[in-house]
Amino acid sequence: MDPRKLSIQDFTYSLPEDFIAKFPLEARDASKLLIYQNGNISEDIYRNIADHLPENSLLIFNDTKVIEARIIFKKDSGGLIEVFCLDPHSQYSDITTAMLQKQHVRWKCMIGGAGKWKRGMQLEKKVSANGTAINLRAAITERLSDSFIVDLSWEPANLSFAEILHLTGDVPLPPYLKRKVESIDRDRYQTIFAQYDGSVAAPTAGLHFTQEIFQSLRKKNIAQAFVTLHVGAGTFKPVKADFMEGHEMHAEFIDVKIEFIEKLINHKNEIFCVGTTSLRTTESLFWIGVKIFLNNDLDADNLALTQWEVYDDLHKHQVSVEQSLSSILNWMKKNNVDHLVTKTQLMIAPGYRARIATGLITNFHQPQSTLLLLVAALLGDGWRKVYDYALSHHFRFLSYGDGCLFFIGSRETRE
Repeated sequence: MDPRKLSIQDFTYSLPEDFIAKFPLEARDASKLLIYQNGNISEDIYRNIADHLPENSLLIFNDTKVIEARIIFKKDSGGLIEVFCLDPHSQYSDITTAMLQKQHVRWKCMIGGAGKWKRGMQLEKKVSANGTAINLRAAITERLSDSFIVDLSWEPANLSFAEILHLTGDVPLPPYLKRKVESIDRDRYQTIFAQYDGSVAAPTAGLHFTQEIFQSLRKKNIAQAFVTLHVGAGTFKPVKADFMEGHEMHAEFIDVKIEFIEKLINHKNEIFCVGTTSLRTTESLFWIGVKIFLNNDLDADNLALTQWEVYDDLHKHQVSVEQSLSSILNWMKKNNVDHLVTKTQLMIAPGYRARIATGLITNFHQPQSTLLLLVAALLGDGWRKVYDYALSHHFRFLSYGDGCLFFIGSRETRE
């Protein structure tokens, strides 16, 4: 099936407002866990997830860190303008480079109250942190179709943009929570293993994991590996087109270390991706490897994966997981790089077959969303059975809600 012909109307369900978890539970690992295997459903809590995972399997986590991407400026007249930092300007090679900028940076932003911000007007925000006066300025330099290019500058000039956001910005909670940010969100809308600044939304499946869970995983010799996909605001972008061919999938930065590629090559047992972002990264890697396998002289600028590339051409080539990953490893060694950094626009929807992941750990997703399409790609019509069960058994939905453990295949079916 070509995902372009899918109607988003076929991937909906009724989600009552009171099923949306507005706040996290007191304990991260107390959330309910729905287990779906071979068409059968059972339930437990996250604290016991190791009991349901095979020994010697591998869990892949996304170690991106949510940045305080919402900055509220107050005009001299008293009016408020919100600047929501989406992506760094294309002049920066990746998000990390942009986050490390000092004194000045250029960013693609959404603006709340843009009509009140006249061209040429400079906004200013002053705060005090640990006895240091912070002065942040913003000016619009370009208007795009759905956003703006904003120049941001600040003193003290020795602070990085990541530090400036931490001192002047707010956590960008998902719009469907319909509430203001509270102090608890700085901690709980972040995984305990978050490391690299760059996301404007949390990889929510990872929010449930605690040190106690990691300890229980080690007892079963369940290994962990980490990738970095910086989650963009596009993850909340509603599908407005009648058919998916009319929907532009959001592109996101991925950053993968050479050690991760080596670990994937050497691991011969089951692989569970923690979150849709980990799965999108891992599956994108397979197709990037196919591109390199077909053209070993591919340069870094052409590694990026576009929305329909897999369905138009790449799927026609018979390339194994080992061939794909080995191609990436050899390419990285040849080009003397220890990180593979690129963008993926891969849409995973019914018609797609997972190449590397044999399982997925994820939360419950919004109706008519690309994330629900991803789940449907892995479970087929089973997604309806799962969501009907969750609704009838009062599971909590979305970012701060409960989660699922899906078994979707074996390594033998991936080659």
